[in-house]
Amino acid sequence: MKDPVDLADKLALFSEHWSPKVVARLNDYEIKVVKLAGEFVWHDHAGTDELFFVIEGRLTIQLRDPDERRVTLRPGQLYVVPRGVEHRPVADGEVAALLIEPTGTVNTGEAGGGLTATYDDSLLDAPGTDG
Repeated sequence: MKDPVDLADKLALFSEHWSPKVVARLNDYEIKVVKLAGEFVWHDHAGTDELFFVIEGRLTIQLRDPDERRVTLRPGQLYVVPRGVEHRPVADGEVAALLIEPTGTVNTGEAGGGLTATYDDSLLDAPGTDG
């Protein structure tokens, strides 16, 4: 990586929801930006934790853990969903977020369905860097 990544510029390049876009790589991890709206599907990631960092908007992550918790994130806040914990992100309006996940992580885990995103690393070399 030779130039800094401008997240706002990268987010301006697409409009679809629930379709993460790879903007950088870190060892065996991918840094993704995503726009969210409404409710996602209940799912888990058996082999990995999942980091959500809210850039814009308000995101609630519902957790099916022993306490049936809800974690609400505002801009500048992050939360790590532990591996194997079933969860469902719910966006209040439109949310812009950053995700950090191992390469190859499917957004819906094993749940599948219509919101399963295709792999997209088209923003890696797209405009949105300063240099």
